[in-house]
Amino acid sequence: MILRCLTALLLLLLPVAAHAEWMRATSQHFVVYSNDRPEAVRAYATNLERYDKAMRTFRNLPDPPVPLSARVTVYVLDNIADVQRLSGPNVWGFYIPRPAESVAFVPKRAGSQGYVNFDAQVILLHEYAHHFMYVNAPNASFPAWFTEGWAEFNSTARFDPDGSIAFGEPPRARANMVLKGNALPIRKLLFAPRDSLSGEEWLGMYARGWLLVHYLTLGGKRDGQLTAYLIALNQGKSPEEAAKVFGDLDALDRELGRYKLGTLRVAELNPAALAIEPVAVEPLNAAEAAMMDVRVRVARGVRDKDAAGVYADAQRAAASYPNDPVAQLLLAETALSAKDYAAVDAAADRAVAADPKSVEAYLVKARAKMAVAVAAGDQSKESWNAIRRLIGIANRTDPDDPEPLIAYFESYALARQPPTPVSRQGLYKAFELAPQVPFVRLKAAESYLFEGKPEAARTLLLPLVNSPHGGAYAKQAAALIARIDGKPAPADDGKTGDGGD
Repeated sequence: MILRCLTALLLLLLPVAAHAEWMRATSQHFVVYSNDRPEAVRAYATNLERYDKAMRTFRNLPDPPVPLSARVTVYVLDNIADVQRLSGPNVWGFYIPRPAESVAFVPKRAGSQGYVNFDAQVILLHEYAHHFMYVNAPNASFPAWFTEGWAEFNSTARFDPDGSIAFGEPPRARANMVLKGNALPIRKLLFAPRDSLSGEEWLGMYARGWLLVHYLTLGGKRDGQLTAYLIALNQGKSPEEAAKVFGDLDALDRELGRYKLGTLRVAELNPAALAIEPVAVEPLNAAEAAMMDVRVRVARGVRDKDAAGVYADAQRAAASYPNDPVAQLLLAETALSAKDYAAVDAAADRAVAADPKSVEAYLVKARAKMAVAVAAGDQSKESWNAIRRLIGIANRTDPDDPEPLIAYFESYALARQPPTPVSRQGLYKAFELAPQVPFVRLKAAESYLFEGKPEAARTLLLPLVNSPHGGAYAKQAAALIARIDGKPAPADDGKTGDGGD
């Protein structure tokens, strides 16, 4: 009762917030949706864009143009409860790699969860660091400690008032794990399989991974060793063999123990090196704003048990906007989830009439027709050629969107027809456009195997095998590599891994 009264008093004393509405910010690498003031959304997207620029500048990486379909869409939700309604408990923010429109969901404020005090910005920067790694090093294989330690190292980027950005700040959320006793000795950090680690040890992987990345990057005493180690791994050497570049591992462990207690160096990038193009910000129109709740749930992925409810919400929201392309596209997508295929066709036609360049509208129409054909056992060339003509229109509308290429390849399997060379080439191009998506990587590797190109397949499979969150895809990739090597497939322990950060 006292707490409620104090809260009410504070609300009376605080100034009234300015009216906020849903905004969309568009930059070179991001599309951000947030229910906030335009200047706040612009500042948020600008910081994300400068973060990408800083990671490239720090590592001397190129910055080629990014198609709109390849940009990460960030949904900034009001609070952590909104995030967890999409994800389930104990998740403070998450990222989903997709062939087109990879998505991240984060709260404006994350607050405290148990012993961890997560900052909303750190969550997003960690997730984007993963995306950045997958896209910029698509065929490199990294061990779990480096994947998570590197994401942690980048996620604590410090944005200074003068426009500079610094890397190397300690992760406040994991300070306890970094500073307390060594939860993950160096050999376990470098060599232990993911499934062998306890919950506390897995948390230690983030903290100790950050510490080792920091030491090898900014410690100044082991220059070149991290690069040599990663090159050795990617040349096919075992973890134990690759780790020989570090010399005496016990000595390295002792060095880390001393290093974490000292003054940690940061690398500061000059503002002049971080110039970016202006970020465009616009309010959503009435139709888009009305559909925003549906849009967030569709972006998350509609589960079967929720499909009818999301579809009903989309019908109500879209009813007032029969000529809006976004409203009708979302209606078509939710109708597809609910298996109302006639409604998909009608809504997709309205979306195309409003926007003839809507790749997604042609695709959702094609997917509905594929579902109908599969359910009817229709394998006729006439039906599937008509479906592929729709996919072809989508591809010609945006050749850099991987979704039509994937749909075209999949259409052959669904029709129980052998994939054509053209469909296989399309799949390989889709992988080049979306290397961050495990499903596309696995399918491309399987296709290479079918064509008798085992080394090309192995190149694509190894990053999946070593992914700390590869789950079922990692197991399938390991089985395929075993087949390439003529070895028995690894035993399935029944675990699928997790989809964490």
